[in-house]
Amino acid sequence: MKNLSNQPCLIARGLALVGDAWTMLIMRDAHAGLTRFDDFRKSLGIAPTMLTGRLSSLTEEGLLEKRRYSERPPRDEYVLTEAGRDFLPVLFAIGAWGRKHRGGGEVTRFFDAETGTEIDPITIDRATGAPIGTRPIRIAEPGCAASPPDQQG
Repeated sequence: MKNLSNQPCLIARGLALVGDAWTMLIMRDAHAGLTRFDDFRKSLGIAPTMLTGRLSSLTEEGLLEKRRYSERPPRDEYVLTEAGRDFLPVLFAIGAWGRKHRGGGEVTRFFDAETGTEIDPITIDRATGAPIGTRPIRIAEPGCAASPPDQQG
């Protein structure tokens, strides 16, 4: 498989870093306030070696920052960076898709901590205000100028 991180497609580049379930769940837990290795391990039931690898990747790629919270014994925590905080809408978009297409039975629900209302995310295009998925898309390869619909050949 080609190295996705070198692809011109930004979706491919993003998936190169966060394209597996463990990484996504670590990011979910980080947004829920978990910062310590043992807390991630207990929450996820993930093997320590796998967790170490995922945390290292997330740190190297700038989604998490490793901070020392104890010198004796040496212990680190993992806190969200700006890039990591910006990942929350991605998680909620996946969750909204899961609710629609994989829901049923008991599911985890997410609430706004200030208002107490359940979060019901939508993803919209900033330029048009239209919800993503309600209008056709076109993909322009690098070097191809995107043209308005009336100029497409």
